Amino acid sequence: MKITTFNPQIIAKDAEPIVKFFEELGFEKKHAKSDFEDVNVIGYRLSNADGFKLDISQTDNPMLPVDAMVSIRMNVDNFDELYELLTARGFKNIYGDKPVAAASSRSAIMIAPSGFSINIAEHIKK
Repeated sequence: MKITTFNPQIIAKDAEPIVKFFEELGFEKKHAKSDFEDVNVIGYRLSNADGFKLDISQTDNPMLPVDAMVSIRMNVDNFDELYELLTARGFKNIYGDKPVAAASSRSAIMIAPSGFSINIAEHIKK
């Protein structure tokens, strides 16, 4: 398995004020994505002139333990391998037993037994 992207992510119940704050710090929205199956999620990708990347996601998932939390965003080339590795170490997917599917990706927010989170994703190339 190869890690293809690694950056911070903020997961929140209300992303708009967080996006605006980072725009004030010089970040710019590169895209917003909301075509996820079976879940109400909006994902924003931001970057600044120095090349720093930040993902901000909005979800109404009741498993989100707080109004907002910082996570690690990790894109990989083999979702199943990392998902199995994390679940074997006690991580729990906040969406249940299946990943979130979109036309171009699969993802899951995985919470460690100690409480930190990793949002794993694999982009589907057509």
